[in-house]
Amino acid sequence: MIIERLRAAKILPILDIEDLAIGEELAGVLQNNGLEIVEVTMRHPKAAQIVKAMKKIAPALIIGMGTVKSADDIVRAKDAGADFLVSPGASPRLLSALAKSGLPSLPGVASASEAMTAYEAGFSLLKFFPAEAAGGIAWLKAIKGPLPEISFCPTGGISADKASEYLALPNVICAGGSWVANKALIAARDWSAIEKNIKKITGLK
Repeated sequence: MIIERLRAAKILPILDIEDLAIGEELAGVLQNNGLEIVEVTMRHPKAAQIVKAMKKIAPALIIGMGTVKSADDIVRAKDAGADFLVSPGASPRLLSALAKSGLPSLPGVASASEAMTAYEAGFSLLKFFPAEAAGGIAWLKAIKGPLPEISFCPTGGISADKASEYLALPNVICAGGSWVANKALIAARDWSAIEKNIKKITGLK
């Protein structure tokens, strides 16, 4: 289900939220503007609490928790009501914990070996991170031939203008981007700018 929703969404907005009240307001903005799926990073102590609050405000919003790096992170994400998990990397221990989590997961990879390891662990949709720094579009084109069974959600340094180039690749089902609602826009409660960026997503579909 998550794969289909990501494919339909095209863009996975990545949200870095520090304030609970702002997270609640943002959830309403996202839902009211038709956004269906997002990722909230676990970079702040209140991340799980914020996700739980966002789910109450916008119950139809599918929320993944990103920056998952350990089994403890997985427990916190599940307790918060996260719908899926996203990791920046994919150690063997983390892959095992993700596989046992019961939640759809996008392990992060940045090389062919890492992609093969994640696929052998049961994951066919992977996060390619950091996309622009790790080879970008050229890497994804090169990996398609030897690993046609794997699809990617590239994330990291992808701008709104660059997103369409990534989405044109056959092994990319969506692209992650903080540009939809970046940290500065969220902190400033610049909802009008975020609404405009959400409309840009519609233009990519």
